[in-house]
Amino acid sequence: MFSPATIIALAHRTPKVSTKSGPVRILATHELPLFRDHLLRLDRDSRRDRFNGSLCDDWVAKYAERSVHDGTVILAYFEDGTIRGAAELHQADLVNVEPEVAFSVESCMRRKGVGSILFTQLIAKARSMGYKKLRVTTGAQNDAMRALAGKFGAKLSFRHGESTGLIDLTAEPVKVAPKPKAGAADVAKAVGDYNRAAWRAWFNAAGFGKH
Repeated sequence: MFSPATIIALAHRTPKVSTKSGPVRILATHELPLFRDHLLRLDRDSRRDRFNGSLCDDWVAKYAERSVHDGTVILAYFEDGTIRGAAELHQADLVNVEPEVAFSVESCMRRKGVGSILFTQLIAKARSMGYKKLRVTTGAQNDAMRALAGKFGAKLSFRHGESTGLIDLTAEPVKVAPKPKAGAADVAKAVGDYNRAAWRAWFNAAGFGKH
């Protein structure tokens, strides 16, 4: 039996939240309920950003079912067996020459790099399928998505309340330039500064710098 003090301590203890990255994999058709439940858990702002509007649960559930059965490739980010983020690759048709991508991340997983992980995996999948370009469409108010798309090279333009753009999959990935190494002039300056400081210290110790 726990003592009263132990019970109180356990009641007030803050549970630990796992920040460990979950696996990302392609969903199978029979996993529709997992994807549907993820979309239904999106809060009002996240749902508005994902679908460019606030839509009822019934519409979202039907959208999830349609996506799972129409050939859409869905990459899901799992946390403890639950989908917390998803990337969708809607394959090209007669209307859209390029395949279109869409992303959704639950608010509890924001600012943890989940979007970048999904974006990277989806681009790799699209390349493996032979696609050269991807189309990105998002609401004008979805700053996070526009910033993420820009990070991967999308050039977005605003039209009819939406931001749309293309990602060129044939281009080389953007790399961060390494910090430049010190050149000969920098080394010489550092040596000169050191020598001046050393002589100044010697003169001060000898009393020449005192008045």
